Amino acid sequence: MKTVDTSSVLLPIAAGIVAVTLHTGVPGAQDGGALLSDQALREIAQVEAEIDRVEAQTIERLATPPDNQVQQVELLGKLLLYDKYLSVNRNEACAFCHMPETGFTGPVSELNRTTGSYPGSVRTRFSERKPQTHAYAPLSPVLHYNPGQGDLVGGNFWDMRATGRRLGNPAAEQAEGPPTNPVEMGLPETACAVYRASQRPYRALFERVWGQQAFAIQWPDNVEQVCDQPGPAPANDPMPVHLSQLDRGRVDATFDQMAQSIAGYEASAEITTFTSKFDAVLAGKAQFTLQEQAGYDLFRGKAQCNACHRDGGPGEDPLFTDFTASNIGTPANPRLPFYSEDHPDARGYVANSAGSSFVDGGVGAFLTKGHPLSDPSAVDTRWRPLAPENQARFQVPTLRNVDKRPSSDFVKAYGHNGYFKSLKAIVHFYNTRDALARCQPNDPGEGTMCWPAPESTANINTKRMGRLGLSEGEEDAIVSFLRTLSDGFMPNNRQ
Repeated sequence: MKTVDTSSVLLPIAAGIVAVTLHTGVPGAQDGGALLSDQALREIAQVEAEIDRVEAQTIERLATPPDNQVQQVELLGKLLLYDKYLSVNRNEACAFCHMPETGFTGPVSELNRTTGSYPGSVRTRFSERKPQTHAYAPLSPVLHYNPGQGDLVGGNFWDMRATGRRLGNPAAEQAEGPPTNPVEMGLPETACAVYRASQRPYRALFERVWGQQAFAIQWPDNVEQVCDQPGPAPANDPMPVHLSQLDRGRVDATFDQMAQSIAGYEASAEITTFTSKFDAVLAGKAQFTLQEQAGYDLFRGKAQCNACHRDGGPGEDPLFTDFTASNIGTPANPRLPFYSEDHPDARGYVANSAGSSFVDGGVGAFLTKGHPLSDPSAVDTRWRPLAPENQARFQVPTLRNVDKRPSSDFVKAYGHNGYFKSLKAIVHFYNTRDALARCQPNDPGEGTMCWPAPESTANINTKRMGRLGLSEGEEDAIVSFLRTLSDGFMPNNRQ
């Protein structure tokens, strides 16, 4: 695998990012030392307040829960997604990285503009990737190898590691990753998520949906103390909540049911809505502007976007992904705090032993060694020979809601590592990656007149992108079309 030595550039920038000390009074602040500027802290507080508001509103629905079991599962899934008590410091719900106003991806403009990734429940720990949207994610197929295409297809996560092979649902297996990911919700093990859920207002609804056995578990006296310690668990005690075999089996089943409930909500008409202007045009209820139509024509033609971000076909929903993976040559994002997570934090945890030399191997890394931070799905050993041809490849994301944002000045990040900060930038990259010069360090033309080297050149996609020959006006037309993919254009009458 060819990789680019970025350490001389990344280390000083990332070190500067992690030099700002957290404010006191913020949960997890005792570990100190990561970038959470005043602006980021203000936005985080706003997001947390909105999460609390949505959770309180949803808890009110427990007084008169729906009679329909599907709707009960959806209600339960929403309560789980907005429950910050399922994180080690009781400060981070799943929704913290997946809010509706941004199309169920990162809702903090300042983090999108800077780090690209988000802090976990331990606020000094950051992931190596930007949050993906979970809207439309349940429509991804179970990961499988298609010999006709010569490709892996399906799964969830950037590296497809939530395969869906065990539960039959990639979105459910995805939901099992963050609770015990040390740089996300940070619990030491899955039993802690089940224990915390058993203490929450939705317990009765959970038992109504999944059965009284769900929380019929004999918890050890020290469960609170164990679950208050950030993960990962000690190597010599990977399941520190010590349970009988029977109770461990119940924990495993209940944890799966928590995840299946979340996936049920993500698949609901409240999240996966098909209410964009594009959908309205398909239904004959709206018309594209001239620029939007020109962009759509380019999307399907000269720009070759539709080869991977498929707009549908016979018997196929227009999901704007083909569920395969690709290395588009995204440069390393030097502002990821992950590069400086190479030394023990206050808890003795090292997230990234490779430091500034870290290169994200994407699907290939999953196939060879799982994922260094969370690995909810077992690797099918028959796929391991596919690892070299999948090195540095990342799942083709859906373009639905790609421009959904709460205001025009809100920054969204794009690419697996959040390197790109606007739709125009990533469209320009697809168009000119191989036509423009390589940037020099601190090059003022970066992103317009030159591009940095790819994070990895392994399996780089040169067939569909890099030198498309689009004019600036054609790039703008494609951006205009992409903006028609935001849900909310039509009323959603089926929530």
